[in-house]
Amino acid sequence: MKLKIGLPKGSLQENTLELFRKAGFKIYTEARQYKPYCDDEELDITLVRAQEIPKYVEEGVFDCGVTGYDWILETNSKVKQICELVYSKSGFRPVRWVVAVPEDSNITSITQLKNKRIATELINYVKRYFKKKNIPVKVEFSWGATEVKVPDLADAIVELTETGSSLRANKLKIIDEILVSTPRFIANYNSLKDSWKKEKIENIALLLKGALEAESMVGLKMNVEKKNLEKIEKIIPALKNPTISPLSDPNWVAVEVVLKETEVKKIIPLLKKAGAQGIIEYPLNKVVY
Repeated sequence: MKLKIGLPKGSLQENTLELFRKAGFKIYTEARQYKPYCDDEELDITLVRAQEIPKYVEEGVFDCGVTGYDWILETNSKVKQICELVYSKSGFRPVRWVVAVPEDSNITSITQLKNKRIATELINYVKRYFKKKNIPVKVEFSWGATEVKVPDLADAIVELTETGSSLRANKLKIIDEILVSTPRFIANYNSLKDSWKKEKIENIALLLKGALEAESMVGLKMNVEKKNLEKIEKIIPALKNPTISPLSDPNWVAVEVVLKETEVKKIIPLLKKAGAQGIIEYPLNKVVY
């Protein structure tokens, strides 16, 4: 038996495949390949656009997949969201769908867009959003290069952004944020009724979340003289109590901890001053709570 899984092709592809690699799944693909090889023979992987994955999962074409929360809402797909995976094409943060207009426009609020033309790729969600706000607008689908469509082809756009740099480069200003989105690991409801598939899906989710958690964490190992152990323990903010192991010298112990990578540059000098020796920092692939 195989688990059919859809993974996003395009902007999220590289980071998604890297996340799966850190989770323990080696996936090999070429530029124009849509059926990559995976070292887990129980996985049947297909690369498709993230926009298409929710419907394919809902209809059972895939048992599970990774797609954006935005595309689940856009397609109104009935799927089970197994877990949230906070990463994007350029980092580990959510993306935003925003309403933008030319920076020299007098428009400062979406209420001023009444009866205006809006270009976007997220057409169904945008229509529902403005309808809920009781603001009549004309929403048109954009096939790309949405930023250049104002003011000649549209009065405003709804576009995806991470940092806002592309919008600023095109002399646009944000007047509203309508949706914050992150990738989600989703599954077909009928597939979850199969005990083997359900367990496989849950195991993948566990490993993916562990790999993401490890992105911001590192491990530290050090040797500590017992007389300095109390001082060392006060310095290290471990997830739990540090692991302490005996060494061949009865007066020394080995101490191992997991901590946030951002804390290391401050902590290592303090550990050294407190008497720690042989300090080693190492990366982590997974942290599972």
